[in-house]
Amino acid sequence: MTYRSVFRPDLFKGETHIVTGGGSGIGRCTAHELASLGAQVAIVGRKIEKLETVKAEIEALGGKVSCHVCDIREEATVKQMIADVIAQHGAIHALVNNAGGQYPSQVKDLSVKGWEAVIRNNLTGGFIVAREAYNQWMAAHGGSIVNIIADIWGGMPTMAHTGAARAGMLNFTESAACEWGQSAVRVNAVAPGWIASSGFDTYDEAMQLALRSYKDKVPLGRYGNEAEVSAAITFLLSPGAAFITGSCIRIDGGVPNARHTWAPVPTDRSKPFDGFPLSSMPKCLS
Repeated sequence: MTYRSVFRPDLFKGETHIVTGGGSGIGRCTAHELASLGAQVAIVGRKIEKLETVKAEIEALGGKVSCHVCDIREEATVKQMIADVIAQHGAIHALVNNAGGQYPSQVKDLSVKGWEAVIRNNLTGGFIVAREAYNQWMAAHGGSIVNIIADIWGGMPTMAHTGAARAGMLNFTESAACEWGQSAVRVNAVAPGWIASSGFDTYDEAMQLALRSYKDKVPLGRYGNEAEVSAAITFLLSPGAAFITGSCIRIDGGVPNARHTWAPVPTDRSKPFDGFPLSSMPKCLS
């Protein structure tokens, strides 16, 4: 059940990496890959039970991991979490800003409360975590940050709240990359499209039904998986990306390129990279 990373063993040996939202989905997968490459991983989330499950999985494979309960929307809690990671591990070499969440809604039906909750979760929270990682450690020692956004190009109908937040996080990424370059801190983003992960099963029945047909709109003819997102994150954290900052890698099978002039062509020729043996297909797709 060892993680099948394409990167060399011990790539991150001796380093400490924080992964927010590390209790499930892309965060869980990324934590596994980073740990398999030698990093000490600090996984962050709101539910200790989910974090402890992932911790047990990683430790069973010989990895090193710590759990940190934190609501990234709360500034004081984030400050303490970053301080705790430094106290426990002695450094922060990398941050994967992955935590977030949303729900489907048309703009006309969005309440201010719902709008602000998603903005705070997907934009403000990521900003607080990045700022504290920088101020408390990276400003003096360097480091790398990867912010997880989404396929925001052309808008996100029925998801305008998270689309606005993720677009804001992309601009934050570009701004912070410029300001923090003097400290040898690289800041990049990864934009997943339709990735078949546990997040699919959190949507309501109507959205789950729609998700079953979305792959037919993907030029590569399939959904992506968690390991394909994690591989991009891992590359951006690696020495091979030493001159990459302020950039965004799309992981979407070409969906934004599928213009109205192009009719989808069914295909099954694109083969997924299945690097994470503990991953499973979302129930709504089975």
